[in-house]
Amino acid sequence: MREINIHPILQFSHGKELKFTFDGKTMKAYEGETVAMALYRSGIDIFSESPKLHRPRGMFCAIGKCSSCMMRVNGIPNVRTCILPVREEMVVEKHEGFGKLPDYIEKFAEPFEINKEVAIIGSGPAGLSAAITFKEFGIKALIIEENPQLGGQLIKQTHKFFGSEKEKAGTRGFEIARDLIKNIENSSIDYITNSTAFAIDENKIGVFRNNQYMKIYTKYLLIATGAAEKMIPFPGNDIPGVFGAGAAQTLMNVFGIKPGRSVLMIGAGNVGLIVSYQLLQAGIEVKAVVEAMPTIGGYFVHAAKLRRFGVPILTSTTIKEVRGNLRVEKAITISIDKKFKEIPGTEIEWNVDTVCLSTGLIPSVNLLAQAGCKLKYVTSLGGFVPVRNKDFQTTNKNIFVAGDVTGIEEASTAILEGHIAALAILEKMGLKTKKLKIESIKNLNNLRGSPFSKKIIEGLKEVECE
Repeated sequence: MREINIHPILQFSHGKELKFTFDGKTMKAYEGETVAMALYRSGIDIFSESPKLHRPRGMFCAIGKCSSCMMRVNGIPNVRTCILPVREEMVVEKHEGFGKLPDYIEKFAEPFEINKEVAIIGSGPAGLSAAITFKEFGIKALIIEENPQLGGQLIKQTHKFFGSEKEKAGTRGFEIARDLIKNIENSSIDYITNSTAFAIDENKIGVFRNNQYMKIYTKYLLIATGAAEKMIPFPGNDIPGVFGAGAAQTLMNVFGIKPGRSVLMIGAGNVGLIVSYQLLQAGIEVKAVVEAMPTIGGYFVHAAKLRRFGVPILTSTTIKEVRGNLRVEKAITISIDKKFKEIPGTEIEWNVDTVCLSTGLIPSVNLLAQAGCKLKYVTSLGGFVPVRNKDFQTTNKNIFVAGDVTGIEEASTAILEGHIAALAILEKMGLKTKKLKIESIKNLNNLRGSPFSKKIIEGLKEVECE
């Protein structure tokens, strides 16, 4: 029902068929699929209910950054099913009201301990790039990734990257991810997936994996946790069928599942424009793209593709309300003036079953805050970001950062940042990497040479220290 059967770029294949139960009903899944994806593929929209008003809730981010897909799995409550792989005979139950505690609690085992000179939290473009750099200098870093597979957001990017050939220009995001992952898997680099880093205490990292606690001791830590999609307030924003644009990408480009039949996209930055085009490629109708600003925020080339398909892009327009009972049924947009005030009488009603939000990303700085790293709010970088020097060293001298956690930019930028941060750590370890590091910093500055990077550069001046 929701399968993507034909795609101009991607080919989808299924693993071994598995069986599990959802609220007592037998469901089908495929090996390698997460619980949330298997349920959504089967037509299940509602994953939980709000505690007091019992409003239906569905998936939103699909990368484990929110609570929308939490369910009870094998008796354990509040499990993020969007990043939990299906297992044979798994028992999944929808949360209703306040839910219930487990029937019993097993005795906690002593944490499993690992010692590593370098650990990397996050396996997106920054984390993978750093791990490969460490490998090239004979250092085996440990990658800690909470999702089922390596690659971060790169694995779902089907568009071709801009920039220089050296920085992967002309290559599709998922192809870049495939090459990076292949490099990792064919080497001696250690990595653990489905592993959530939840605490940092001096040289220790607390990790939860397969219902077991791990304690990882490390001398140097690189945090490359990326970013989360931003939710905006409007009536009906919790109705199933309201997705982050990245969740739509995960459904389509990773698992071959259609998010819906007819979509309204909120936000005309690069992500909103790119995902809208990818929706069209998957055979999904895009009714319109609406943008609150008076001009389109993304590149002209992305907007031009949509216009060739007849998709209207409405500027100075915002989402007013989403309506629906168990699923999105209608969306109401309204024009706004120069002061962002609604203009009465300009409402448009859209008959859609899906609304995608592309209204910005927020750097995932939770672990950095917990570790005591100094943060600063910079609007142009996406929110709170770590204060650091040009080596990406934070105010906690043994913690380095790279990628979108340092500020929202392109994947090509994240790859270079991961490389630079790794070279800086290697330099602190006594290896001669300074010359290569300086050259890489120069390449990063050149990559930020477009007019679109002007605000980014100004923002970086606020958080870079000596």
